[in-house]
Amino acid sequence: MGGVAVLARQAGHRVTGCDANVYPPMSTQLAAQGIELIEGYEPTQIRLKPDVFVIGNVVSRGNALMEEILNRGLPYVSGPQWLSEQVLRGKWVQAIAGTHGKTTTTSMLAFILEQAGLNPGFLIGGVAHDFPVSARLANSQFFVIEADEYDTAFFDKRSKFVHYRPRTVVLNNLEFDHGDIFANLAAIEQQFSHLVRIVPGAGRIVWNAQSEAIERVLERGCWTPTEAFNASHGWSAGTPDASGAVEIAFKGESFGRLNWSLAGTHNVHNALAAVAAARHAGISPGVSLAALSKFKGVKRRLETRGVVDGVTVYDDFAHHPTAIQTTVAGLRARIGDARLIAVLEPRSNTMRMGLLKDALPDSLIDADRVYCYSANLGWDADGTLAALGARLQTHDHLPTLIEAIVADAREGDHVLIMSNGGFGGIHDKLLARLAARLDACRSGAIAS
Repeated sequence: MGGVAVLARQAGHRVTGCDANVYPPMSTQLAAQGIELIEGYEPTQIRLKPDVFVIGNVVSRGNALMEEILNRGLPYVSGPQWLSEQVLRGKWVQAIAGTHGKTTTTSMLAFILEQAGLNPGFLIGGVAHDFPVSARLANSQFFVIEADEYDTAFFDKRSKFVHYRPRTVVLNNLEFDHGDIFANLAAIEQQFSHLVRIVPGAGRIVWNAQSEAIERVLERGCWTPTEAFNASHGWSAGTPDASGAVEIAFKGESFGRLNWSLAGTHNVHNALAAVAAARHAGISPGVSLAALSKFKGVKRRLETRGVVDGVTVYDDFAHHPTAIQTTVAGLRARIGDARLIAVLEPRSNTMRMGLLKDALPDSLIDADRVYCYSANLGWDADGTLAALGARLQTHDHLPTLIEAIVADAREGDHVLIMSNGGFGGIHDKLLARLAARLDACRSGAIAS
């Protein structure tokens, strides 16, 4: 919704917005765009007299402002429908869908098109380091969009992505998630089938051949040419060399090596998908690989927030067990035998409900220490994560959690903080406490 607000502002509208919680990096970006943010949903906001209220899917019946809008018969529309009608109409839409990697792959593809001189419009569900904003209107036929399977709004229970009418679709992967709205994986596959059914015959579907769920979706009906990645008969990546570079090929034909700074096999898979989608837009794989060599990544994706007293603190958006496992593994590959301290807030609706909790111990197996923030969970964190043994600590009070990490951390450690929310500003608070500890040690040494 932050990206939608930016697009509306760029289109010349006066835009205000409200949310229950406002935190960086999106709040910072919106403020820089001159978009007024209001915390909370007070009905008095109708005094702003907007032409239309654009409603996000976090808003439900019973929301005070929404009830006032309905009672007064004021005009409203969902975010995806507004995008479809006001931004995407007539565009060559390239949509990135899947349980994991949407934000990173969308950023990669937009950056490739940008480097190739195609000046794409885009809507990214995060803030990429390579662009000053997460959304952009552009005088271009191309628009790259992160295509979420979550429902559109309380009044439209279809997945958001069916509104986008894409010509190029990437299906990165497909696992069970969003247990608050989907009963099982089959229900999500049904929504992906709806997406596949609206891709034109002149379009292209790029899909992950390692995903049995996506294969089932395509078998239900597909009228569009497809290209697979992670497959010998499609797009594939070789074994990384000592520098992390990998050879990229299509149907056995090499297109060169991908030399970049990103870590993790999952990011290589994201790159394969982006290169394939860019090729559908007429960009040669060689140009795409050259662009990706400059790609800096996305904020909150294994982002270094600071280093204090030899302790490096990272921020990552991982909140699904598979994403947690790949993030931890990616950092482990980067730091070798150094100590890895994983700090997890199971914050998504699915995680709070405990629907994927049994997969968490295995997803954290590569961490030397694990701290779990257990406030507001509907399940027993100590019992669920007991297999981690002495490596585990759980805390339901944020200041206590921070103090425990500070007491444990030592020079050379890597602290990986994972949450899909602001986590109470833990990153800056932890860095500040580490700095205070260092100052105290220096003062003690001087005094002695």
